[in-house]
Amino acid sequence: MSDFYQNGIITNFHNLTRRPLEALESDLLGFSKRRPMGLILPSLYSELEGPALTRIIDQLSQVEYLSEIIIGLDRADRDQFLHARDFFSRLPQRHRILWNDGPRLKALDAELAAESLSPQAPGKGRNVWFCSGYAIASSRTEAIALHDCDITTYDRSMLARLLYPVANPHFNYEFCKGYYARIADGKLNGRVGRLMVTPLLRALKRIHGPLDYLNYLDSYRYPLSGEFAMRADVLNDIRIPSDWGLEIGVLSEVHRNYSTKRLCQVDIADNYDHKHQPLSPEDASTGLYRMSTDIAKALYRKLATLGVTMSEAHFRTLKATYYRTALDIIENYYHDAMMNGLKVDRHSEEQAVELFAQSIMEAGVAFLESPRDKPFIPSWSRVQSAFPDMLERMYDAVEADNRGDV
Repeated sequence: MSDFYQNGIITNFHNLTRRPLEALESDLLGFSKRRPMGLILPSLYSELEGPALTRIIDQLSQVEYLSEIIIGLDRADRDQFLHARDFFSRLPQRHRILWNDGPRLKALDAELAAESLSPQAPGKGRNVWFCSGYAIASSRTEAIALHDCDITTYDRSMLARLLYPVANPHFNYEFCKGYYARIADGKLNGRVGRLMVTPLLRALKRIHGPLDYLNYLDSYRYPLSGEFAMRADVLNDIRIPSDWGLEIGVLSEVHRNYSTKRLCQVDIADNYDHKHQPLSPEDASTGLYRMSTDIAKALYRKLATLGVTMSEAHFRTLKATYYRTALDIIENYYHDAMMNGLKVDRHSEEQAVELFAQSIMEAGVAFLESPRDKPFIPSWSRVQSAFPDMLERMYDAVEADNRGDV
């Protein structure tokens, strides 16, 4: 019965009664008077041209409890930024777009880079990091959520459930992770989570024993979800990867900074689907190949900070242990799918596992060959110690871009 409220390490909020959205939003509107709420949306310009983001904005336009929406816009030239301002203008809340490729933010980025304080690689992590800096500078919110912009089944109830644990002034949670079943079109999705992360964590526990950190990660029902919420003060000291290891990196940081009693996860959707990445077995720089490699490296880096020693022989053992564990899990998922009338292509599932086994080994080699690698973006508290006025200047730059001075 304890698992009803606890899923191993962190508090787990089930969606037991499917409480009406109107009741949730009424509560959140009341909470907002004591704890203002915001939302970060990291977006590529290309997502403005798809149906998912249009639906998301239509849904968000009906949310009354948000004080601020921060949109991080990547891969946009001047004309595309101007189009983005028009696209998001129907949001009734205060909203600001970070034009990450614009001259003002690029100039600030160059200053940070000169002191080795800028993200080294483009990507979602870099986008989220700059948005976090603006959120700190704005100081308009005390609880802030983040979710992706490619959710094709988006409903604003996802945001309400995600924010509720950190927005409720009677709760003491600092961080909340969203989870959901990855089922769409009559088949199981979420291959990297199901077939790579879960069996990799189980394999690591077999090799290294039940480390607190591994047990903690394994207690998340969907550790790779791009939906999470936190108190605004969490943003100042967090150090995150700039690559596909972002989600694992965030979970690692909140585990380092906070008691697990202050962390939780919540069931936010019955139906969830988004843009799917290709497996890309021929190209290690894209798709699930790159994603799985980045995730494995994020795990290795964290384990190293905990004093775990790794070698080439260790990674060979890990690859073999993972592979056997993953094949067993495929069998379990196949039975689960059959019982629920879902389709599973066991051949493609095993192909994915073979690729993930390869990426686990390649990530290990890369980890050993790059001992001086700086995998994390510096925290904003460190940036402020080097550039005391950086957040103020970033705020002014974003305001100028959004006023029309471009």
